[in-house]
Amino acid sequence: QVQLVESGGGLVQAGGSLRLSCAASGRTCTTCAMGWFRQAPGKEREAVATISWSGGSMGYADSVKDRFTISRDNVKNTVYLQMNSLKPNDTAVYYCAAASGKRLPTTSPADYDYWGQGTQVTVSS
Repeated sequence: QVQLVESGGGLVQAGGSLRLSCAASGRTCTTCAMGWFRQAPGKEREAVATISWSGGSMGYADSVKDRFTISRDNVKNTVYLQMNSLKPNDTAVYYCAAASGKRLPTTSPADYDYWGQGTQVTVSS
């Protein structure tokens, strides 16, 4: 089992920045692809950013390109999401996820078998 714990969410004004962290414990997942997803009220969960097991390949949703950066530190078993130039429509619960069967980035929630509890990000206008 892999346990994922997100932190770093909160309330920020539009144009501000936040850095989310996802700490993994339990069975190591250094060869897992990892991803950040978000879900706003009344909307489906969507992939925001994904990263390969090595950190050498990343993918982003069009809505966050050039604003968000995903990274990972396999020594610390932690994945990060740096969010800049935040907008009110970035408001959502953000989830970290691990895909134990994948090494390359994947945007399909069905590929991820471990999920964190989520952290709320609220961007005020």
